[in-house]
Amino acid sequence: MKIHKAINYNTKDDDYTLEFLDQNFSQMWLDTEFVPTKDHSIWKSLTEDERDVYKKVLGGLTLLDTKQSTIGMPKIAENVEGLQRKALLSFMGMMEAIHAKSYSTIFTTLLNGSEIDEVFEWVERNQYLQHKAQIIEEYYESIVDRSSLYMAMVASVFLESFLFYSGFFYPLYLAGGGGAEDGKGRMIASGEIINLIIRDESIHGLYVGKLAQETYDQLSDIEKDLVSAGVMSLLAKLMENEYRYTEDLYSTIGLDHEVKAFLHYNANKALMNLGLEPIYKEQEINPIILNGLSTQTKTHDFFSTKGNGYIKTVNVESLTDEDFVFDRL
Repeated sequence: MKIHKAINYNTKDDDYTLEFLDQNFSQMWLDTEFVPTKDHSIWKSLTEDERDVYKKVLGGLTLLDTKQSTIGMPKIAENVEGLQRKALLSFMGMMEAIHAKSYSTIFTTLLNGSEIDEVFEWVERNQYLQHKAQIIEEYYESIVDRSSLYMAMVASVFLESFLFYSGFFYPLYLAGGGGAEDGKGRMIASGEIINLIIRDESIHGLYVGKLAQETYDQLSDIEKDLVSAGVMSLLAKLMENEYRYTEDLYSTIGLDHEVKAFLHYNANKALMNLGLEPIYKEQEINPIILNGLSTQTKTHDFFSTKGNGYIKTVNVESLTDEDFVFDRL
């Protein structure tokens, strides 16, 4: 008879999973805690091309988060050993689902029903977006041994640390004041949601990257040679497609070259998450974007924008009459 085990958090699976678990729990958030309606007047002031790019990048991000929440994280969780690891990956998958829903929260605020339908129809039509989703999904669906598990983890890190960022670029650009004559940020309320998503994706890429490095170390020398070649082949294939996706999205507003430099920046970060050396030459990145990538607390109107560094109340004690006795008065 099979012995069914309960997860025991008093005995560590490894030296890092519980720390990642606590960090993920501490930064949990829901899209319903935000009020992106403040962006409505700004949205109307954007040009038609700016609105078109904004809608499409969020649509593309929705598809990738959908893949990660419904296939990517569940498949990796199913194939890793350790109940704590499985629990953490499952939690990350839930957060990916929240990310996907949060884009619809922004859509509901800014667009009418037919406009929303058009975004999701575009997602299904765009060949470059569909192609990268297909590439990543094939790795998730092909896990049969330790080598294929490693490659699935590599695909996940490339998605979390690289592919998402062509979509993140434009919300960061607008929120940081890019393209505005007065230099003031635009779509800031929606940008706060994006910044929280970036904070999540950052830690997701780090954790799965650590699992991938551990899995790689368990491979034979022949297997290591094969997967190492596979990593570079996958990255080249994704980069070529991402170039085309970037041109398709950003050329109308003249930002495609800046986004391409940003692709190299994030591809290098993904490689480092996997314990590998960067391969792309450093290029100048728009400082607005680099500032937007910061996951530290940002300061906004406390009553209208939650911010990405909000503090959860802990150690709550009930008020008593004695709390209102002010001896010094």
